[in-house]
Amino acid sequence: SSRFGPHHRDSTPVGSACLTLVAMGKVHGSLARAGKVKNQTPKVAKAEKKKSLTGRAKKRFVYNRRFVSVVKGGPKRGPNSNMK
Repeated sequence: SSRFGPHHRDSTPVGSACLTLVAMGKVHGSLARAGKVKNQTPKVAKAEKKKSLTGRAKKRFVYNRRFVSVVKGGPKRGPNSNMK
């Protein structure tokens, strides 16, 4: 007896029942429309950004952001919050 029950490895049609359900209907439409949304969105050039920090400087930046310049009081805000 395994942890899945005594009849787990027997010849019950568990897998075959799942396979017939998947093959019966069409799932995601025809391949003629593949990439439709990506192709019709306008191309926007990437903006120039400053070089990101690496190594010790990045660790210092993350430490200062998380622990040093924390605002006391008020509700907790996530790292991507634009409130206030």
